[in-house]
Amino acid sequence: MTVARSERLLALLQALRRYRQPVSGARLAAETGVSLRTLYRDIASLQAQGAFIEGEAGLGYVLRPGFMLPPMMFSQEEIEALVLGSRWVAKTADPRLAAGAIDALAKIAAVLPPDLKEDLDNSTLLVGTPRRNESGADLALIRRAIRAEYILDLAYEDEKGALTHRKVWPFALGFFDSVRVMIAWCELRQDFRHFRTDRIASAVSTEKRYPRRRQVLLKEWREKEGIPARP
Repeated sequence: MTVARSERLLALLQALRRYRQPVSGARLAAETGVSLRTLYRDIASLQAQGAFIEGEAGLGYVLRPGFMLPPMMFSQEEIEALVLGSRWVAKTADPRLAAGAIDALAKIAAVLPPDLKEDLDNSTLLVGTPRRNESGADLALIRRAIRAEYILDLAYEDEKGALTHRKVWPFALGFFDSVRVMIAWCELRQDFRHFRTDRIASAVSTEKRYPRRRQVLLKEWREKEGIPARP
């Protein structure tokens, strides 16, 4: 397999990953810059290598979860994006998430060709120390509650220091330069609310599922805030 063909097959995999529903061969061919005949050959090659691509000509194709990529090629911009993103998380997130970013980058480095690994190790994109004074909230606990869709018992201080107690359905965490914000449905207010994590006096998981899915809550919150969904 030539380098050009390897890059073409990886580009096809990347294109398939962008779609959750079957996509036509004609659209994939246009995105990857090949003829329809070449696309059909490339899909057959990927299927032979173990990619879980379902579909057929005239009906469309979809990449099912479970396919592990072999050692891959990255562009210079992709390498820089990986390094910058991992370094930012390592500097700004809670210790467990920071460790996850470092470990993930090490796993990627382990499968890169030597020249690209050198580019990754010697990246000149740096992340400064964030200006924040985080305290109180256990971000790892909040992230676990979001994943499990658990209700949290929250004690929260407003900007005047007044303390309120409420039950919330956490579904997202926003990481900003100086603050972290938990986004949740508040049972007390019967509406979406944004809670600065440095003002959370205590958060206890009830270990009870809230009655709606976090994906639905996230979608409704995006629509209310006028935030477009990710592409």
